[in-house]
Amino acid sequence: MESIKRTKIAEVLKRTDFGTLVNVKGWVRTRRGNKQVGFIALNDGSTINNVQIVVDLTKFDEAALKDVTTGACLSVNGVLTASQGSGQAIEIQATAIEVLGACDNSYPLQKKGSSMEFLRSIAHLRPRTNTFGAVFRIRHNMAMAIHTYFHQKGFYYFHTPIITASDCEGAGQMFQVTTMNLYDLKKDEKGSIIYDSDFFGKQASLTVSGQLEGELAATALGQIYTFGPTFRAENSNTPRHLAEFWMIEPEVAFADLDELTALEEDFIKYCVRWALDNCRDDLEFLNKMIDNGLIARLESVVDTEFVRLPYTEGIKILEQAIAGGRKFEFPVYWGCDLASEHERYLVEEHFKKPVIMIDYPKEIKAFYMKQNADGKTVQGTDVLFPQIGEIIGGSVREENYDKLMARIEELHIPMKDMWWYLDTRRYGTCPHAGFGLGFERLLLFVTGMSNIRDVIPFPRTPRNAEF
Repeated sequence: MESIKRTKIAEVLKRTDFGTLVNVKGWVRTRRGNKQVGFIALNDGSTINNVQIVVDLTKFDEAALKDVTTGACLSVNGVLTASQGSGQAIEIQATAIEVLGACDNSYPLQKKGSSMEFLRSIAHLRPRTNTFGAVFRIRHNMAMAIHTYFHQKGFYYFHTPIITASDCEGAGQMFQVTTMNLYDLKKDEKGSIIYDSDFFGKQASLTVSGQLEGELAATALGQIYTFGPTFRAENSNTPRHLAEFWMIEPEVAFADLDELTALEEDFIKYCVRWALDNCRDDLEFLNKMIDNGLIARLESVVDTEFVRLPYTEGIKILEQAIAGGRKFEFPVYWGCDLASEHERYLVEEHFKKPVIMIDYPKEIKAFYMKQNADGKTVQGTDVLFPQIGEIIGGSVREENYDKLMARIEELHIPMKDMWWYLDTRRYGTCPHAGFGLGFERLLLFVTGMSNIRDVIPFPRTPRNAEF
């Protein structure tokens, strides 16, 4: 087979220099035809679209083509030709075909459609499907959008530790990291584990958030963002929870609540606009196959101003809805932590646009949020989106040392390992604010997928750590 430099299928499909000899490599999606001519749909992952390989069977030995089956990997030389059929502008008239990797009929991705549940059981192969190829190309694009946005705004990408001795959220749902023999743990007379001989000499865990370290960085570099894996040992088997997921956490010195909500809105609109501008083919496929309202919903978010809604007003709206006969599974009262159904009612039915909820009761928010003058609410902010509910959670941070300590003592948070965090309030404290965006929640919105396990390559959930 003549050696010709490979061209990616995404590039081949744009070309119009018909008559040129080209080489493409990829995996067979389908093979069909009759006794005279065969048609091979080839895909190499560079685009949702396949290139059609036309094979004149009179020019090929039948035995040489027996391994050209669904899933096989091919190298094809052929002449770039204007397509005779509908559905594609170009096709390749094959002159030589080499099977780089055969694929027998036990290959689970045959032409028939497969359920999402089944595809999760073969997550090592699902990126080869059209749906997951589209999702993971969009995932890459969203990561690029995030880095580009913050870089252009003068933020610094700050790497916070994955192994930590502090629990940022105070929830205690952390995965422990240890080198100790779990079958023979040393304990003191009270039955507590002795960590002296462990790798770090103390209890250590996988991080639930880079926020606290991000706050340190913002009080030195001005504005930073983190973007990395985080871990929650919640036993939550829902379509919205993962044990391992990625978080984006910007932190900005000298920002107030208005500046924070403006950043949240501008940032998320930028990401959605990026998807519309750079992932059109994949979005159109997902719009057709997964969620036929997807593109319209993305465009509506980019083109609308988000509502700013105090929590107290939000509760009144929900109570009025209940009085009018609207039923919710979970109760609504001032002080309740809103459920996804409440958030989605406000966004999808009442306002019909994204909502940034502010001024939450302090009892349902984290210890580090800045208290308002009323003594009851804090300057927390959640961005609520259609289909998803909460997509961003943030706040102005309490920069006053005495107020922060009072809140820590009130909540009985063990601070012996957090002395370094309190130093930011002792040495040149400053107002600052930030938020956290769960990357996979953003991807759920942008792709129209309904289960968070389908927007990360290898989901980690309770009782599942395959691949």
